[in-house]
Amino acid sequence: MSQRDDIFDRANEFMNVFSRGAEFTKELLEENTRLRRQLIELDTRDTDAAQDTGEWGKLREQLLTRIEGLEVEKEDVMERLRALEEENRQFANRYVEVEEENNNLANLYVASYQLHSTLDLSEVLKIIIEIVINLVGAEIFCVYVYDENSGMLEPVASEGEQVPAFPSTPLGHGTVGRSVELGETYTTDQNASADYESPIVSIPLCVEDQPIGSIAIFKLLAQKEQFTLLDHELFTLLAGHAATAIFASQLHGQSERKLNTIQGFIDLLTK
Repeated sequence: MSQRDDIFDRANEFMNVFSRGAEFTKELLEENTRLRRQLIELDTRDTDAAQDTGEWGKLREQLLTRIEGLEVEKEDVMERLRALEEENRQFANRYVEVEEENNNLANLYVASYQLHSTLDLSEVLKIIIEIVINLVGAEIFCVYVYDENSGMLEPVASEGEQVPAFPSTPLGHGTVGRSVELGETYTTDQNASADYESPIVSIPLCVEDQPIGSIAIFKLLAQKEQFTLLDHELFTLLAGHAATAIFASQLHGQSERKLNTIQGFIDLLTK
């Protein structure tokens, strides 16, 4: 049985218990009302009609005892109903959270598929931008790619600001450089940073121990106040998939250039 089926079964069980409790409470209230009415009728009845004063007192005492018992039972049922309502509310909130998590994971699966569906670096970078906007909820961020020749992390794509607004960063220096060198995600509790050398999040993109680049986030969307546990899971998954996609596209680009060079050389020799 899937998690969603189990959730629906539990929801139905809660609703059935709630309905039975409501029906029982209704019956108790009706019985309480009937007994009170009967007691009033007995109180207003002419005492001469009573055949025996002792029997009347005994009956009255029994009715009062029964009413008190019903009051206790009613309060017990109401307490159980309140507990069920609270549990049902918590369950409903958790159900919404699970649905949201499933939706985000489904979106991530689709995004991951898109990342690996192309070997064009510019297309890979566009897909990364879309993922960070839609799944992470970032407003201003930059994607860096590591240049082995210069040892620098160079900004190659961005959102919220033009690429030249973000500085190049040496590997191992600054927040972004240290994050990539160590292969560890850097996060803060802030939702914005005006310093483009100090992001609120730096996601290192590495393939094994080889640095590929980084995703540095500087500001979240207005409707997103802070990162959640799911966001941190997304960081980990995104780091692996984005790094692999960029690495594959770089290898493909290098092989294409080498192939074109070899083909040009062959064409030159055969002329």
